[in-house]
Amino acid sequence: MNASLHQTDLDWRLIGTIDDIPQQGARCVENGETKIAVFRTAADEIFALEDNCPHKNGPLSQGIVHDGCVTCPLHNWVISLSTGSAQGADEGRSATFPVRLDGRDIYLNLNPGA
Repeated sequence: MNASLHQTDLDWRLIGTIDDIPQQGARCVENGETKIAVFRTAADEIFALEDNCPHKNGPLSQGIVHDGCVTCPLHNWVISLSTGSAQGADEGRSATFPVRLDGRDIYLNLNPGA
């Protein structure tokens, strides 16, 4: 094992490139039983949320990405991409996952609490 490799580096997985996700769109990655939606904003920012709306578990990956948020396709709940929190009068939160860009490669941390 490379001595310079930190334990946390093992939790990051290459999931593709920014070009794999359309602007203001998403793609899904599975981690065991968990489906993770990886979003790309119009400004090419990348975010990752569990692909479940906190309201009725709607597929956030099929929602509309806008202004740093995604609108759930089922009941129009607006969820912050950076925090996973419902906006406005709605309450609830979807789990977030750390992401990082290395050039155009997207890495997803599958064990953010580890």
